[in-house]
Amino acid sequence: MNRTYEIMFIVRPDVEEADLDKLIEGFSANITSGGGEVKSVEKMGRRRLAYTVRKFNDGFYVLLNVGAPGSLIGEIERRLRVSEPVIKFITVRMDEEEKRLAKVKALRDTKVKRSSQPIVPQAAPAPAAVTAAAEAPEPSALAEAPVVAEPDVPAIATEPIAAAV
Repeated sequence: MNRTYEIMFIVRPDVEEADLDKLIEGFSANITSGGGEVKSVEKMGRRRLAYTVRKFNDGFYVLLNVGAPGSLIGEIERRLRVSEPVIKFITVRMDEEEKRLAKVKALRDTKVKRSSQPIVPQAAPAPAAVTAAAEAPEPSALAEAPVVAEPDVPAIATEPIAAAV
């Protein structure tokens, strides 16, 4: 059964362009002769490495998209490992990744459908109750303050005021 893989490898920076093309053609020929297919080849060019690998600070990046059985990928990895110009490589199985991405996308689509429904506004409290509650002091401040009655002003109650909700 053929699966989809991405094989990325980094080639030494001192390799000529013609030798790089021969190397890519050699790996592509190994894949096709083993029963796989090369879907795409992308030469990403010379780039700086994140860290020094085998005393090199940069290299040529190459990305192969391949459809092949797992046994053939094992053989390609072995050839990459023993190839002198290749300083680093990684193989990623993409069919599982594509399946995972499709699942995530489906979940996101269902969440968008739920959230795209119109929001029904709830009844807002009366403005007078809101302003009265905002202007009223805290109940603890009322309990601590002494009540002083003046002749013209009625006394303030010391019990906490129940918030009108």
